[in-house]
Amino acid sequence: MTKARVVVGVGLLVATAVLVAVAASQVRDKHALAVMTADDIEAQLRALDPATRAAVLARLAADAGRVVHEKRASKG
Repeated sequence: MTKARVVVGVGLLVATAVLVAVAASQVRDKHALAVMTADDIEAQLRALDPATRAAVLARLAADAGRVVHEKRASKG
């Protein structure tokens, strides 16, 4: 009976280790994708002329401000 318990315990431990490794791999992949996407966006912004870049950044800032304002309004 105790051997079976040890085998089950070891099996659960191995399964847990595999699940943690898979989850870590997925997180690493998603992080790499996020970094690549941010680098691509930054490269596209750098490629714009200064006036267009300023207009794009102003629009992004205004949109972000609106989102924050809406989230605060919906909480209160």
